[in-house]
Amino acid sequence: MKRVWCAAVVGILATFAIGALAPSTGWAVDRAEAEETARLLAKLLKAGRLVIEQNQLLIDDQHKGEKGFTPEVFERQLVQEFRQLTGIDLSKLHSTPASIAVPSLAKELLPAFVLASKDVVRDAQVVINQRGIGYKNFIPATYGSQAAARFSKQSHVRLKQTTLGPRNPKNEPDDYEASVLKWLSGRPRAEAYVSELTDHGQTLRVVMPIYYVPACLTCHGEPKGDLDISGYPKEGAHEGDLAGAITVTTPLSLR
Repeated sequence: MKRVWCAAVVGILATFAIGALAPSTGWAVDRAEAEETARLLAKLLKAGRLVIEQNQLLIDDQHKGEKGFTPEVFERQLVQEFRQLTGIDLSKLHSTPASIAVPSLAKELLPAFVLASKDVVRDAQVVINQRGIGYKNFIPATYGSQAAARFSKQSHVRLKQTTLGPRNPKNEPDDYEASVLKWLSGRPRAEAYVSELTDHGQTLRVVMPIYYVPACLTCHGEPKGDLDISGYPKEGAHEGDLAGAITVTTPLSLR
């Protein structure tokens, strides 16, 4: 199979069925609606990672106890960041102008992901507000993994952050993910994603690359092999290198 970039927009293609949002059997979703829903979900996950990154100095401030970075504060910043990325106001999702196409599926799933993200921040409050400790390991990657896992646990989709040679064994790529990561590593950075049907067209696999930005290099940059603040050997990465990917495995129908 010839593998190609799918679009000039970073996206995750995902179909989520959370609890009552979709039945366990007899459910199907149109691929076009699923793709646009997934693109918006990807933007929302990206927005959440950005919010954590923007608050990293506050989170890791060892001299301050109660920091005020509550789930509600996180949500307000998330809504603002998402609006800047997409033009969509999550607080007015069901009254979005007709000029901005938001699939009905997205109107159900975007709020569900916000709730999952808020739960992650809520569970991290003791860590975030701990005085006397600087680095707390509540970073964009930690938030992303936990929010994706919490969301996926209640859905029919598997959402995951992965990379070749991961620090966390839970992020080990499967054979398909590894093949795409190797394919991506040989190509220049691009704002696009890989989307392929597997299982005779019944399953959609999507891989969105993540690239190193300057903030990542404190732990993942040079000199290679030196221990970073978390105790892991640095990878010797440079800005723009492939850091990994967010992968989504989606059944297009459930019998």
